[in-house]
Amino acid sequence: MRAATQAAWDRLSPRQKSWTTAASVALISLAAGYGLSQLGSSGTGPNENVGGPDSECEDVLYWYDPMVPGQQFDKPGKSPFMDMELLPKCAGEEVSAGVKINPGMVQNFGIRTTQAEYGILEPEVTVTGVLAYNGRDVAIVQPRAGGYVERTYGHAPDDVVGRGAPLVDILVPEWGGAQQEYLAVLRSGDDELARAMRERMRLLGMSPGLIASVGRSGRPHSTITVTAPIGGAITSLAVRPGMSVTSGQTLAEITGFSPIWLEAAVPETQAANVRVGQPVNATLTAFPEERFAGRIIAILPSAQDASRTITVRAELSNPSGRLKPGMFAQVSLTPDTRRALLVPSEAVIRTGRRTIVMVNQDENGFMPAEVRIGREAGGRTEVLAGLAAGEKVVTSGQFLLDSEASLTGLDVRPIDQAINAAKENNEESRFSATGTIEKIADGTVTLRHSAVPRLDWPAMTMTFRLKVPTQIRGFKKGDRVHFTFIQQDAGPRIETIRGSGQ
Repeated sequence: MRAATQAAWDRLSPRQKSWTTAASVALISLAAGYGLSQLGSSGTGPNENVGGPDSECEDVLYWYDPMVPGQQFDKPGKSPFMDMELLPKCAGEEVSAGVKINPGMVQNFGIRTTQAEYGILEPEVTVTGVLAYNGRDVAIVQPRAGGYVERTYGHAPDDVVGRGAPLVDILVPEWGGAQQEYLAVLRSGDDELARAMRERMRLLGMSPGLIASVGRSGRPHSTITVTAPIGGAITSLAVRPGMSVTSGQTLAEITGFSPIWLEAAVPETQAANVRVGQPVNATLTAFPEERFAGRIIAILPSAQDASRTITVRAELSNPSGRLKPGMFAQVSLTPDTRRALLVPSEAVIRTGRRTIVMVNQDENGFMPAEVRIGREAGGRTEVLAGLAAGEKVVTSGQFLLDSEASLTGLDVRPIDQAINAAKENNEESRFSATGTIEKIADGTVTLRHSAVPRLDWPAMTMTFRLKVPTQIRGFKKGDRVHFTFIQQDAGPRIETIRGSGQ
């Protein structure tokens, strides 16, 4: 029989052999499925609900669909979302154990972790800006006396003039008579009367230099030349030859542009990262190979409604006048560096309602933890709360773990339950340094301090919290101090501080 079967098999073509094998596998699968269904039916009575509310659960809090864990039901039954029974949530069930992943799956899914650790965050904010005239360097040109314009020297709006450049010659008729009287008094030798005449001429708008010139030359000068009080661009010109002018009339407006203003639009989300005196660097499309350095001189008080930005005004040196108002610039702002708890930015999951990270609890165990984040730079994100130094966060495969946590109804660890595994070792460790006081505020002091080798800190400027506000009593900005501090979740805190000479 066996030989006949083998002979029949040998006579089949390769294609016929393939179809015969597939049919055999299908028959075996059908038979196995029928056997398992019969076995399940024989072990479960008509009133038994496998996986139902009475299985391994004495006190049920609620029922839920594992595919929609956020929806809770008061009684068992069919899920409204799919054809399956609701599962019970038992009282006292441990929900903080986290997601357990098979070690082999951890490797297959490429799940990687890294420790949250303190470091120096050096963010750089790049925004756009436009060069503008220096609004603090403005001169309004007005004559001291009324008269007639004799000459305007050919100037036009937007012409650039230097300090002392002639702008207009004005003939003042009433000056001629006063100067003739003054010369007659001088010839009489009456010093008291001459002094009175000089005062009268001064009140008529003549400068002391002009009065002295009339006395030396013995001739009247009834024409005055109005000059530019500062160097800059003529932004307004309202005088033409032949016109009459009055005392105090605005003839021209001159605005300087050395130094020149740079006005940058900073997103309001970055408003806390800019301050007056902060350095900036600008790159202009007109000079792409150069970088122009300056400092912020003002932060304007209102935000732009349409763009939701604030205007930051900086000053750039412009001795040669190469930088022109209206030029476009890319502006780099470097906020103050500070020590912060950092994690890779790829570890942060933003859900829209909150921000979470997946924390590695133990071997192959993971839990979602809510965090509050701050600034981001260089691929790292600052964690303000919800995480502790030394805890491991998932940097690859975290979305898979987050989905698994949602399916199993796993609760997210609240921010205020962060566990600092290294607290006992770090909190009481004291570090010391010397520095100079830069700023004293309510409960804090900003120090420009030396390097701290034990923490791998370079020399830098940063803010420390005070243990008690009275610690800083008697100190002022610029004092050299020696201080000790400890590291805490909220940042470094001053323990002792004294003058460097004490």
